[in-house]
Amino acid sequence: MRSHIPAIIFALAIVIAAAILGTSFKSKFRQDATVSVIGSAEHNFVADLIVWSASFQRTDVDLKLAYSSLQNDAQQVQAYLTSNGIARNEIIISAISIEKEYDETYNEEGHRTSSVFKGYKLNQTVKVESKNINNVEKVSRDITQLIQSGIELNSQPPMYYYTKLADIKLNLLAKAAKDAGNRARTIADNSGSKLGDLKRASMGIFQITGQYSNEDFTSSGAFNTSSKNKTASITVRAEFRVH
Repeated sequence: MRSHIPAIIFALAIVIAAAILGTSFKSKFRQDATVSVIGSAEHNFVADLIVWSASFQRTDVDLKLAYSSLQNDAQQVQAYLTSNGIARNEIIISAISIEKEYDETYNEEGHRTSSVFKGYKLNQTVKVESKNINNVEKVSRDITQLIQSGIELNSQPPMYYYTKLADIKLNLLAKAAKDAGNRARTIADNSGSKLGDLKRASMGIFQITGQYSNEDFTSSGAFNTSSKNKTASITVRAEFRVH
């Protein structure tokens, strides 16, 4: 009988070790069990700042004459804007850019055969930044008076911005995080588990698109400036422990 005691003790040790390892494995498995979710949030808002720009130009073989004409155009443009309710501090007129223009001819092989100077082209840009969106929209659409006065004005579509974007981003981040928690809790509850602590979380891409538009989201984050009515959205990736 005594000869069997070491074998019995060895067998018991194996059983105990297996039990301990099994318990440790189950405990580790329970600790490592997680659920990953993506929470999201959206917010519709209206831009509170409009930026509109237009350019005008003059061309003449006499540089001084072209410069004088462009200066006169700039004064008329500024007078037109202020007479239509746009404040002087909302108007930015750029420096003048100058280019030399040439009439060039080419042979059948595509080589230039002659180049004749035809004048100086002077260009200037006016930009309006204002919170009076409706008024600037109206002014940007109705520039007939300037064109009829002989000013070669090229108007650009207005761009729309929001000056309190940081506040929207923080609120959306909180809502998206809450949404992620609710999604994780729903998954845990419906799978017979209980939601544990947050293991890790990261903010996704912050996007701004035009309301009711078909704009595509981008990997770097869309930033719409063409629409006055916008939608901001954000996502949060979160991983929770479950037990």
